[in-house]
Amino acid sequence: MAAHNDPAHWEALLPLASIMPLLRRARLESWAVPLFDTVDSLCTEGMLAAAEEARAPVIIAIYSGLLDRPEGPALAAYVRTRAEGAAVPMSLMLDHGGSVEHCRRALDLGFTDVMFDGSELPVDENIEVTREVVAIAHARRAGAEAELGHVGVGSSYQAYGAQGRGFTDPATVERFVAETGVDCLAVAVGTAHGHYEGEARVDLVLLREIAQRVALPLVMHGGSGVPDEQVRAAIGLGVAKVNIATDLFIAAGRVLAEAAATTQSYFGLTRASVDRVRDECMRCIALLGAEGRAGECVGS
Repeated sequence: MAAHNDPAHWEALLPLASIMPLLRRARLESWAVPLFDTVDSLCTEGMLAAAEEARAPVIIAIYSGLLDRPEGPALAAYVRTRAEGAAVPMSLMLDHGGSVEHCRRALDLGFTDVMFDGSELPVDENIEVTREVVAIAHARRAGAEAELGHVGVGSSYQAYGAQGRGFTDPATVERFVAETGVDCLAVAVGTAHGHYEGEARVDLVLLREIAQRVALPLVMHGGSGVPDEQVRAAIGLGVAKVNIATDLFIAAGRVLAEAAATTQSYFGLTRASVDRVRDECMRCIALLGAEGRAGECVGS
């Protein structure tokens, strides 16, 4: 395995670097690093403020669809510049890259980690493309995540995730990890992206079986809306990274609506949004057990 992914080298982490060494450590110690999806500078500022206040390592991610928009590269440059000056370990990650070129473009823009989502491909094709992404990422000293099984969307949860459809097959996990060399693996065990139709139910029995087969960090997508006790249980079973977006956007939207009733100040509104994102990120950091871990990472 490349040296930048060796836990023995975590002391040398720069403020902006691949998060993979810390994910490996987090799995061993039963805590998790939060991934927060950003859509603009206001979200980003709230995330950075929370990370520094909580002394927590954090991943800031940009969804591949947003990166494809005209403003995508500029947002990536903004996040990278701000993260480089952070007082805690940070990663800039591509979320749900849809192709090798998506991932290559993100790396060209200075992303420290990439996720390739081949979850809707046949397993053999998912392995083939993931292997190529891993090779490209490792050549740039970046980390690579893949998805096995398919994490659906919350709006169709009752007909999909709640029925166990698309769940990760434990029998395929070892082969997938061995043949791709991927650094961490997103698994489908009962979570979904966006608002849940009904209540999320994580299949902890399935997650335990997957975790017993592979030692690499596991990833929970669709962390918003999952009951706290299920999140904690999943972390205890090997989940070392939890992706969060919807909870942040809902919280920020609500506070903007409330603030708009009392002020017409643009700066008052933007400050309220940043502060609310910060507060929600702080809550997630504490839930995942990441609070204070940055001090350990830099030896302070």
